[in-house]
Amino acid sequence: MDARRYRMVVTSRTDYVRTGALVDEQLRCWLAQPPKRYDVDAFAEGRNEIARGVTLDHDSVTGVTGAYGRWRLRETAPGGTWQTTVVTRQITDGPTWVQLDVEHLPDDAQAAPMPAKTPRLAKHLLEALDAHDGLADVTAMPQVVEAEDVEAVIDELCDADRRLPVVMATTPYDVDFDDWLERTVDPVVRPLVGLAILYVLTPGAESVFNRTLEHHRVYNGGIRTYLPGVDPAWPADGQRHRVMSRRLLAENPRLAARILNQLPQGLATRLPLPDALDSLPLMRTRARDGIGGSQQERLRDENDALHEILEEAAREQRVRADEIRDLKRELRQAESNETQVVVDYDEQYKELHRAKAQVRELQRELLKLGAAEQAYAAVDPSVDAPASFAEILERIGGMRRVHFSGRRKYTLELDDQAYGSSWVRMAWDALLALQDFAEAVASGKANSDFKRWCADAPEGAHVISPRKVVRDESKSVKANSDWSRARTFPVPRRVHPDGELFMGAHLRIGGGNTIAPRLHYYDGACTEHGIFVGYMGPHLTNTMT
Repeated sequence: MDARRYRMVVTSRTDYVRTGALVDEQLRCWLAQPPKRYDVDAFAEGRNEIARGVTLDHDSVTGVTGAYGRWRLRETAPGGTWQTTVVTRQITDGPTWVQLDVEHLPDDAQAAPMPAKTPRLAKHLLEALDAHDGLADVTAMPQVVEAEDVEAVIDELCDADRRLPVVMATTPYDVDFDDWLERTVDPVVRPLVGLAILYVLTPGAESVFNRTLEHHRVYNGGIRTYLPGVDPAWPADGQRHRVMSRRLLAENPRLAARILNQLPQGLATRLPLPDALDSLPLMRTRARDGIGGSQQERLRDENDALHEILEEAAREQRVRADEIRDLKRELRQAESNETQVVVDYDEQYKELHRAKAQVRELQRELLKLGAAEQAYAAVDPSVDAPASFAEILERIGGMRRVHFSGRRKYTLELDDQAYGSSWVRMAWDALLALQDFAEAVASGKANSDFKRWCADAPEGAHVISPRKVVRDESKSVKANSDWSRARTFPVPRRVHPDGELFMGAHLRIGGGNTIAPRLHYYDGACTEHGIFVGYMGPHLTNTMT
């Protein structure tokens, strides 16, 4: 499906009232300035005719459960109508959302909508609002990343609440940084305003970034687009994040800009809206009241207005039906592709364990020959890994310092999913690492948390990538009572008098996407309680699910 609509969805760090005032101000300036020069004094609830062939519909609601303000501009043009919609929305004490849509509604039912360009209004809104997406700021111009900023940027890449892609630019080794930024990067990423988080790495930051993300590197003038759900520890995940070479940027910047824009714009229109925006009621446009003239003339004017409204609704409905058909086709293809990726990954994992089994056999042979008495003892127990999550639940009971206190049904559900074979091995590796960590703490050989221990564990210990360890949930998850409650799991009363604990710490089992499982745990190793796994199952609800 061609990405024909422009859509920007961000949150504002200012409160709803202030955000609404800023959006109203920027909208009026945009409409009043050239080339539009519309009558912005005609702002009122309902339908306002602000120029010939141009209407502005406005509605708003404020209540105890939430509030929203919405403006919809419709401009008639040869072949169809250009529609621009701006929404501010807040539910109870949740974040303030801002949405901007621009799309073309063709008059001809057989005609395809024209692609929408990035509106100047998007730049004005981002410059006025303190806009962000998850942990990251959303700005109209690329943000320069210094070496000391790299760790924070990597946290943004791995942030589970991020919706927008991150476009990361670098500088060629033989050119001036500021010159390349101004002449090459700025023009190429200009269409991405509101569609992506824009960064450019300084030369010093680039080397730090690439050392940390060995499977997701970008360098020497290249630009890489990082999709949501980055999993730095998984080499295969690097294939999801497109790289554009310096050569294309230098030789054909217009083509480069067009290619670079396609993915973020497509993601913006395909990604489901947040619940707060998706729950908005349909805009019911009121017909304009007839002014002056006879009753017959007023009725004729009202009838014409109603006919116009019905035509507008019909055009919009046709566009939505086309989008749904295209999305269904893409969904079928995506499901097929994802299954193949998992099959390929399983094959790689099987190769790894076959190699380990061969090493074990060689160690046995050496032991028989008396050449290496300790070889057998060093055999990796993960070679004899469980084959299912049901078997994991049976074997976890034999671990001295890792205890399962959650509901078995959620864990067993994972055995019914096509991805279970690789997930089982990853989950078992994580449990072995937790066990080794708890033993190290109990024996006084470790005095840090699990993530840092994985980064500095002694040779021979079971570890997982520190990037798969998340110390706590995001602020948005903890602030949502339903989501927070869903992450509260039972523990023995000797561990906590309430018999339950919020377990924000969790491990990513599989990729960084929202279908891969999570293992939530309580780290009580330092208090001699051991590790309590309160949940091992499908990804729990958050802003991305």
